[in-house]
Amino acid sequence: MIDVYSWATPNGHKVHIMLEECGLPYTAHAIDIGAGDQFTPEFLKISPNNKIPAIVDPDGPDGQPISLFESGAILLYLAGKTGRFLGETTREKYEVLQWLMFQMGGLGPMLGQAHHFRLYAPEQIEYAVNRYSNEARRLYQVMDKQLGQHAYLAGEDYTIADIACFPWTRSHKNQGIDLADFPNVKRWFDAISARPAVQRGVSVLADKRKPLQDDKARELLFGKSQYQKR
Repeated sequence: MIDVYSWATPNGHKVHIMLEECGLPYTAHAIDIGAGDQFTPEFLKISPNNKIPAIVDPDGPDGQPISLFESGAILLYLAGKTGRFLGETTREKYEVLQWLMFQMGGLGPMLGQAHHFRLYAPEQIEYAVNRYSNEARRLYQVMDKQLGQHAYLAGEDYTIADIACFPWTRSHKNQGIDLADFPNVKRWFDAISARPAVQRGVSVLADKRKPLQDDKARELLFGKSQYQKR
């Protein structure tokens, strides 16, 4: 039984979806990032960067327990453990990896900044809103072009590249994106949304998450608490 320490966010949902797609037994433990759970000594032992998600698998590669943080690393680990969603040939695996890196290095960070400056920043900074909204649109254009040539991001098969990117596109409206402007992304989005494992994955811990409204939660996520030495 894999222990998943997570929250109902795009990065958390990547791992929830992968576990559901692979049919692996797991227990989800809520790390309420608005309450500061990510800073507890217990969580920092398995996630030193104080970010969700993290997992502990008692049946690691050598038969010993292993803990992992960083959602991309966890996806790769679970793909290796199950032999699924990473392509069959060496060429296919590299195709998947480049689109996984696209999400980890570009799509996630840039859409995260778009969310922050459009929704959460204490003041509206026009330059920042425009910069990250425009970058969000550019990234959707990149995906739309690729998905105009292939069924999925890394080719004709559904892979961890899609599992990584999809949760970030669920909040497209908050990013200033209308999927009608990106018909290939919309087709892909609708197809993935319809997968039963995806529907189960995005429901994990969703009932525990509340709108980010109070000042304490905002300070824990965006204020000085982020930068304290621990």
